[in-house]
Amino acid sequence: MKIGVISDTHLTGPGLSARKIASKLIYTTDKTLEELHRVLKPHFQDVKLILHAGDAVDLIVFEMLQTFAPVKGVFGNMDSHAVRTRYPEKDVVEVEGSRIGLVHGWGSPHGLSERVKECFDESVEVIIFGHSHRAEIEKSGKVLLFNPGTPTDRRFAPYLSIGILHLENKVRGEIIRLE
Repeated sequence: MKIGVISDTHLTGPGLSARKIASKLIYTTDKTLEELHRVLKPHFQDVKLILHAGDAVDLIVFEMLQTFAPVKGVFGNMDSHAVRTRYPEKDVVEVEGSRIGLVHGWGSPHGLSERVKECFDESVEVIIFGHSHRAEIEKSGKVLLFNPGTPTDRRFAPYLSIGILHLENKVRGEIIRLE
């Protein structure tokens, strides 16, 4: 089974610009929702599920992703009130016998993977997270730590990316560079 993995999309709806939420300025990128859909289509058109690890910013991102497959998500530090009321801060998703932890992350990029690991018990096989905008896959003990990076904002990322989580004989993560 293929699962689409995405985080830190930072997009708002048509005609919306940066706005304040909880006294923080939410920034937008130069990418539009339509551009993101076009870029994702070759990679997500055959996935069975999409996991979004936060900072979608607007519910319209989840609606667009649902045109490919069902979506599970969590909120991040830049998400709107609407996203925060619809999605949890963290979640455990069970798919084909695998337990997948989903959380956005917080704080400095240094030590982020260790902080998100502390959010879950040892029953999860994979932890998907975001926040740093930097794609990474690492094994920590028996847990696969998987940050898909960002498909829209190179501010902290060397390249734009998404991920695919493969659930076959063993769990495997794949980073897909979008440029």
